[in-house]
Amino acid sequence: MTETVAYFIANTHVGEHRKQNFTYFKQINVIETKRLILKPLTYEQLIKYVKCDHSLETELRLNKTTRTISPELKDAFEQTILPNVADKSKNYLYSTLWTAISKAENNMVGDLCIVGEPNAKGEIEIGYGTYEAFKNKGFMTEIVSGIIEWAKTQPKVKSLIASTEKTNTASFRVLEKNMFQKIEETETLYNWRLKLDNQD
Repeated sequence: MTETVAYFIANTHVGEHRKQNFTYFKQINVIETKRLILKPLTYEQLIKYVKCDHSLETELRLNKTTRTISPELKDAFEQTILPNVADKSKNYLYSTLWTAISKAENNMVGDLCIVGEPNAKGEIEIGYGTYEAFKNKGFMTEIVSGIIEWAKTQPKVKSLIASTEKTNTASFRVLEKNMFQKIEETETLYNWRLKLDNQD
């Protein structure tokens, strides 16, 4: 057991789901993988995230990370992410950013977002990105793997879906490494699904 895991157990007495290289601390909504901590951001933390002024890193006691918010992501924050996280009738875990923190370097390396609560088929859609300085280190493959294991603890979730641009090889390699299956394609996109092995 790592020192990080021991600290969480000793100081929070949380319920946990444990698998090799994966631990989910249910009461504090933290996922731990081999190299990463995945933390879902609160509404207030999302506001700090968008500012890109290192106020989020200061709150979380992390080393500073260089990152930028694209116009598309900023629009998604304003139109979808922030309103959904603010809606108390919804489970914010299915709308917020899960930020990935390197345990070795104590900084943020990337993010994953679930695009809403499970639909009628039990599907949740994911989107993700690694910060430029941390690409090609396998972090996103590990982040997606962690979310998959977390999803297996959620009774309403039966499968994960995602879409990637055909030209974005790195993005769809992440899905292939996590056993997603290509289910269809458009002129510009591949669509993917992973059926969870603990579901019928």
